[in-house]
Amino acid sequence: MIRKHLKIMRCYIRMNLASALEYRASFFIQAFGMALSNSTFIFFWWIAFSQVGGMIAGYSFRDILFIWAVSSSGYGLAHIFFANAASLTELIVTSELDSFLLQPCNILLNVICSKTTLSAYGDFAYGIILMSIVYWGDAAAWIWYMAGVLACCVLMTAILLAANSLTFYWGDASAPARIITELMINMSLYPDKVYGPPVRALMYSIIPVGFAVHVPKRLLNGEPAYLALASLAGAMLFCVIAAYVFYRGLKRYESGNLIVMRR
Repeated sequence: MIRKHLKIMRCYIRMNLASALEYRASFFIQAFGMALSNSTFIFFWWIAFSQVGGMIAGYSFRDILFIWAVSSSGYGLAHIFFANAASLTELIVTSELDSFLLQPCNILLNVICSKTTLSAYGDFAYGIILMSIVYWGDAAAWIWYMAGVLACCVLMTAILLAANSLTFYWGDASAPARIITELMINMSLYPDKVYGPPVRALMYSIIPVGFAVHVPKRLLNGEPAYLALASLAGAMLFCVIAAYVFYRGLKRYESGNLIVMRR
């Protein structure tokens, strides 16, 4: 069963990449544009640290670059491989989900893997570029970076899936899903201590991006390794919750009789 699922993922990755490269100029422009856009925020942080010096909310400038690298690459990886998790509301509302129900494979995997976002390649590459500039010879930094990127990819996909699956229950849940997405991104780009206790509780529970972005930074700075287990457990738990919300909601789905077979 696992081998079959991995085969489906490989097929989608190959087809999505081939589709992206069909118009190479557009692909590279979007990827480069996203990387360039991200660079402007680093310039903002450089100005901020040059004014205050030292630390901001317990984070050094290198720490900020690290969480930016993790969050950017994690977000990019999620939208390269699982972009349809963010488009689930549209699939449900327009009844395009019908076409996935006709196929003899795992519906959840089939849905979330069937789309890629071109600009996400720029996000992914941007994180690697940041790490190469700031942490080139630091093996520990690269290990925690890669662990954080994988956790970030999984958690962001799960959060997007759970948020958009609310459409099964509420009708069009695009507005709350968009708010959750913006919160998720903001929480992963700024020092966690700039937020008050209620928001920090949120980012380690309901929207647990703290496990993927801020915990790897703490591990890099020498905090106990058991935090890695907490991060892994948080990611796995939220994946289970997201899958449950999706499949439970799928039982409430009413087909729009859209007769379309995807190939």
